[in-house]
Amino acid sequence: MSTTADQAAGRVAVITGASSGIGEATARALAAGGHRLALLARRGDRIQALAVELGHGAIAIEADVTDRDSIIEAAARVKAELGGADILVNNAGIMLLGPFNSEAHDDHRRMIEANLLGAMTVTEAFLDQLRDGGGDLVNLSSVAGRTARPGNAVYAATKWGMNGWSESLRQELQPDVRVMVIEPGAVATELTDHINHPGAKQAAEQMYEKLAITAADIAEVIEFAVTRPRRMTINEILVRPTAQP
Repeated sequence: MSTTADQAAGRVAVITGASSGIGEATARALAAGGHRLALLARRGDRIQALAVELGHGAIAIEADVTDRDSIIEAAARVKAELGGADILVNNAGIMLLGPFNSEAHDDHRRMIEANLLGAMTVTEAFLDQLRDGGGDLVNLSSVAGRTARPGNAVYAATKWGMNGWSESLRQELQPDVRVMVIEPGAVATELTDHINHPGAKQAAEQMYEKLAITAADIAEVIEFAVTRPRRMTINEILVRPTAQP
């Protein structure tokens, strides 16, 4: 956890998947509020450029949430260079929609490993830092963590799992660590770019083009949640485009 001098300069926020989308937007929102940042992502060039742009001691750490060793190394670097994490935003994830069948086995495993197991791995690595003086754990779930539909079976399973895991941690870690779940609906990010199934990809892109909100919209919600007084916690926030069914 940060020293008193560090805290005066701003709390330390660690963001996974910080190279684009909600992760990048959250980095910008928190930096504007005076937070110091550790940006984690696989695309090192992007987060390095973002860290330079944001300044104020932001550091870029190339890491993969599915690679435990890289996450352990990232946690050690945050501790050494920034004094430890006050806020952890588990944002990294992928959405590979399509029918449930054996042909999509690899996609299923990738989503489970990134969306759910990856968040667990990162949280394990940073938990002691969050506990040291009181921290915030922010888990990015989805509207799919509440309502499943045909074509998103495994993606929804990862997000329902995220919600259940987060609720258990909320009870287990209080009052030392505040646990918050953010459940976005359609957000204009790169999420649909990675869908392999042509029909599912086309349907998702058409819906997102029609009604998606911005990553900055979600970043504002996250920034609001982590800046509430310690006496209160906004545990769960569902944010959908007004026109989303």
